[in-house]
Amino acid sequence: MSDLLTAPSRMSARELRATASLASIFALRMLGLFMIMPVFSVYAKTIPGGDNALLVGIALGAYGATQSLFYIFYGWASDKLGRKPVIITGLLIFAVGSFIAAIGHSMAWIIAGRVIQGMGAVSSAVIAFVADLTGEEHRTKAMAMIGGSIGISFAVAIVGAPIVFHWLGMSGLFALVGVLSIAAIGVVIWVVPNAPRPTHVPAPFAEVLRNVELLRLNFGVLVLHATQTALFLVVPRMLEAGGLPVASHWKVYLPVMGLAFVMMVPAIIAAEKRGKMKPVLLGAIALILIGQVLLGEAPHTILSVAMILFVYFLGFNILEASQPSLVSKLAPGTRKGAATGVYNTTQSIGLALGGILGGWLLQHEGASAVFFACSGLVACWLLVAASMKAPVRRVLRST
Repeated sequence: MSDLLTAPSRMSARELRATASLASIFALRMLGLFMIMPVFSVYAKTIPGGDNALLVGIALGAYGATQSLFYIFYGWASDKLGRKPVIITGLLIFAVGSFIAAIGHSMAWIIAGRVIQGMGAVSSAVIAFVADLTGEEHRTKAMAMIGGSIGISFAVAIVGAPIVFHWLGMSGLFALVGVLSIAAIGVVIWVVPNAPRPTHVPAPFAEVLRNVELLRLNFGVLVLHATQTALFLVVPRMLEAGGLPVASHWKVYLPVMGLAFVMMVPAIIAAEKRGKMKPVLLGAIALILIGQVLLGEAPHTILSVAMILFVYFLGFNILEASQPSLVSKLAPGTRKGAATGVYNTTQSIGLALGGILGGWLLQHEGASAVFFACSGLVACWLLVAASMKAPVRRVLRST
């Protein structure tokens, strides 16, 4: 039958090595970024300018703002100059920004460091490298491995950041981010296999931007990361106000993230293996909406915040793991690189908007206004996603 596709069931050793090593680059870089989020809004109150929530939001979102401007450039440059040189350059720039933020003891210096970090936007080049080193029949599997590595990094960072912050302070945490970026350079040089220099083909962004289903996902990832950044402007302060010092925030994040990951697995299996992607995505968006509404309405005890965060992160983890894979499946023809580039760009714009608008709302309207604004955005996302077409299942069989 024409709808049945034949494909090898396993990736080759070279494909596994390439995917695992490139996923580790994503993981090392994202681990450093995520570790800033759970502690920065509390730390900021101790430095000049940190009493201004808008500046705190700008510091969190500045990285996403500059990153969104450089994704397309890095993808183009890697086509022309080769993947490895471009990725190494981007990681070096990211490390420099991290070290600038580490030595800066004011909001101005930290914002400058975050802006420079964003200039090392190598994700598009890394994803293109994955495409170079894996066969078409294993591309979605490779993207899923990268998505999984990002999810694991997020969990480790959220749990570990309060502990590392207690040991090293904020300057040490930024310095650690820089060291992780240098470590990622070592992975690029010595572990990632070489690939033939790609032929430069102009990215057909117009075709990607006309695809309604991809536009839904782009809007979704923008809202997902905007609301995530805004949430982390408020939740660490909320936990501290409830009597839990920053060094002990892991006591909330560890059980919340652990349980959310365990509960995520059946949902991902249902989405990928049983063709239930649409109901799973809609359910996950609904969980995020419920979490945001409850954070705005419910009493803020440590227990209640932990329970609400479980609901939120269950939805977040499902979406973070499944949406990138869905982008690669829905991309028209050979347009996966362009589709992923646009997706990553809108994700970064979301990070920036969440920091800036969340900070402004926190400064002028208070914490509840942040959560209600996020709830409104997520409600719009749910309406947009409700009319999505269910992805066509691809059935694989061996000959």
